[in-house]
Amino acid sequence: MLAVLYLIFNEGYTASTGDQLTRADLCAEAIRLGRLLATLMPDEPEVIGLLALMLLTESRRTARTAPDGSLVLLADQDRSRWDRGLIAEGQTLVRQCLRRGQPGPYQIQAAINAVHADTVHAGTVHAGTVHGDTADGGAGATDWGQILQLYDQLQAVAPSPVVALHRAVAVAEVDGPASALALVDELGHPAGQGGGPSLAGYHLFHAIRADLLRRLGRTGEAAAAYDAALACTANAAERDFLRRQRAHLPHQ
Repeated sequence: MLAVLYLIFNEGYTASTGDQLTRADLCAEAIRLGRLLATLMPDEPEVIGLLALMLLTESRRTARTAPDGSLVLLADQDRSRWDRGLIAEGQTLVRQCLRRGQPGPYQIQAAINAVHADTVHAGTVHAGTVHGDTADGGAGATDWGQILQLYDQLQAVAPSPVVALHRAVAVAEVDGPASALALVDELGHPAGQGGGPSLAGYHLFHAIRADLLRRLGRTGEAAAAYDAALACTANAAERDFLRRQRAHLPHQ
């Protein structure tokens, strides 16, 4: 049940096809159902964790697109557009989960999103505690070390190639793009370090790989990776973003 609900939310947050990046109606319906489940099952930590995850993710939705509808990466988003009400509600739910001491995949993902939200909201979420006040610090204030620790925990609880891919993004911020690229490249082969099937058909695999190659100055390989990402997505906003990123690569 929770997996289906999260699939609905994710389809709303990033539509698989169409001209628009998001579908607000699906996000709203998933959150409505999540609130209902939390009312009916208040003692189920993963139900509360999923609701917190959706609220914290939804808090950023309007900032994900520019006025012209183009995609804006997390690091480049105007954090003043993040919904502080949803962040506060999500942070409160994460604290409830932490007090229960029964971590599950949705709770850990919610905690990861709570750390991102700390750049605009008081209250730092750690794997076992919540403490402190933070001033608005923007993307540069993100505690990537804490996010990496949470991804390590998530990979231990619910290992998957997609989790390993997102963990590699955190590795890039902590240890640099070369270390991250080595991890990502393994995920392009069956039974790689993610412990599952190849991600070669997943557009985010190629997009993340392209960005890491760009940061390493490997322009030709980055261009090829952007082309591969374009071939794997049918969302117009994502395709436009990938084309722009490819076009901005330095000439060889």
